[in-house]
Amino acid sequence: MKSEDIDKIIAEAVNDSKRQSKWHRPSRGRSTSIQTVRNVLNALHVVGFIAAVVVYFVFPEHRLLFFSIGFGAIVLKLVEFYLRFMF
Repeated sequence: MKSEDIDKIIAEAVNDSKRQSKWHRPSRGRSTSIQTVRNVLNALHVVGFIAAVVVYFVFPEHRLLFFSIGFGAIVLKLVEFYLRFMF
């Protein structure tokens, strides 16, 4: 065998191993609508987290409001997490 043939075989094996990696799922034409929903949920989670921190420091007597906003932000993140692993 020529060294060119060996190099070609090695390059093909590397490409195949990259495509079949157990750590990265192939894109399989992922739905862009699910990705858009995930991005929106992430943005809402960040906004909710910031709002909870602001409420905590600006209105320290309103603990129930702080916990409500904080838990709402966590629920949004859990929904995004579910969508990430199911779709």
